[in-house]
Amino acid sequence: MGARGPGASRQRAAVQSGQTVAIEGHPWEADGLTRAERVIAFIESLPITKGYGAGENVALLPFQREWIEAVYAVDGDGNRRVRTGLMSVARGQGKTVLAALLTLCHLCGPEAEQRGECYSAAATKEQAGLIFAEMEAIILATPWMADRLNVQRFYKIIEDAETGSKYRALASDGKAVHGTASSFIVCDELAQWKKRELFDVLRTSMGKRKEPLLLAIGTQSPHPENLMSELVDYAERVNSGEIEDAAFHGVLYAVPEDADPYDPENWPLANPAIGVFVSAEQIANEAERAQRMPTFEPAFLNLHCNMRVDAEPKAINPKEWDACGEAVPLNELRGQRCYAGLDLSSTRDLSALVLYFPERGAVLPYFWCPKAGIDLKEELDRVPYRTWAKQGFIEATPGKAIDKRYIAHRLAEIASAFDVRAIAYDRHAIEDLTVILDGEGVTLPLEAWGQGFVSMAPAIDAFEMLLLEAELKHGMHPVLRWNASNLIFDTDQAGNRKPNKARSIDRIDGCAALIMACGIAAKGEEKPAAYEGSGVEWV
Repeated sequence: MGARGPGASRQRAAVQSGQTVAIEGHPWEADGLTRAERVIAFIESLPITKGYGAGENVALLPFQREWIEAVYAVDGDGNRRVRTGLMSVARGQGKTVLAALLTLCHLCGPEAEQRGECYSAAATKEQAGLIFAEMEAIILATPWMADRLNVQRFYKIIEDAETGSKYRALASDGKAVHGTASSFIVCDELAQWKKRELFDVLRTSMGKRKEPLLLAIGTQSPHPENLMSELVDYAERVNSGEIEDAAFHGVLYAVPEDADPYDPENWPLANPAIGVFVSAEQIANEAERAQRMPTFEPAFLNLHCNMRVDAEPKAINPKEWDACGEAVPLNELRGQRCYAGLDLSSTRDLSALVLYFPERGAVLPYFWCPKAGIDLKEELDRVPYRTWAKQGFIEATPGKAIDKRYIAHRLAEIASAFDVRAIAYDRHAIEDLTVILDGEGVTLPLEAWGQGFVSMAPAIDAFEMLLLEAELKHGMHPVLRWNASNLIFDTDQAGNRKPNKARSIDRIDGCAALIMACGIAAKGEEKPAAYEGSGVEWV
């Protein structure tokens, strides 16, 4: 297949550049090489097209070679074991170039297969074009590739004349791609993806191939529910031996949470290519700026130290939250005394009721959201609502808007199962519910709870004391954990705090309900003098 279409003249120029196209034998075709060694030989036969070392052949760094050797290791029959590979490193470690080289390896190199389908996927159309641009530059600098491959720049497609394989660049914010039979997928900067649909479509499309491979390369996400975080957490469980999964290989290069991110001795932990692709001086400049200006610190910690850090200061330390992850069996709580917080949404958002049992320290959350539109909510909030609903962590109510009649019936059932002494509620969106409860003849111990500093500050103090003393037992409920990870406080001049839904990273409904439950429990369990502030605002 000759070069044709946009870019054909560039390819012909590359072929006619005076270099010979015919090659008797490629380096990766030498006898005695392992599968991983063939991949490495292919990559190191290709040119560096820009920056330091431009014009020379690629020389993989030790961390890159080790990762490739692990990903392309084979079993006794010569089949590659790994189906999913992960590499999480700080910014500037040559991730995009490595992704482009590996994609070419599967398109026209030793890992190519007949009519293979290779994809590079990124968060946006512009970012998706970065790997394509690297591939095109390498092709144009390699005459045998320029002669063999058909590059269609406008469509971000590359075709191989010999195998019939095709490469295509995809964006997670674009149209869904179905009907694929992916042989190779590289997901670039997965932490930045706003939707998970493309990831799920591509991952499930690999079942049609004998030895498919999906690679995710990028920095960490600050959010534990992000796709990248899921893979990083899974890798840590595999590497620790908690889970056995020979089809998965993942490595994380990051400055540990208990290490000093401003100590230059720790920077290579997240930057294995320091001194090659990124200089220590450059990182030092960013570190100095982060120390001088606090608003720059989160970006430095996330991008240069590859730490799971938010741009906003977290209200809850994840380690302290996880330390309270013990679960209390539901049957041991039935009939037990408890207090509750209720946070209702007005239409389509998440609604939450959280019970707190003082004698056991148990936390029992209930969540509701409308069933219609749950796919859209999953896309907007970037968390697995549908999975949570299937697992019973969220109850999907009928219709497009929150069904308060359904919630009223559930509240009545919950109140009959437990000794609910008081339910603190946010007055927002409560009127319709109280009308329904009155109409159904349901009486609940509802108490209006203000959302300002007067009520929420002592409630936060009560909640925080239980959290710090590890006296809460929330059972690692995933929706409540997500809410807790999003929580941000507002603070007044006197140091009083309240949750801020506008500034918080995402939904905090369950955590707000838990704080109210702890607050009204403290009011009900202790003498009035011991609890500063009434906790209840009646105006």
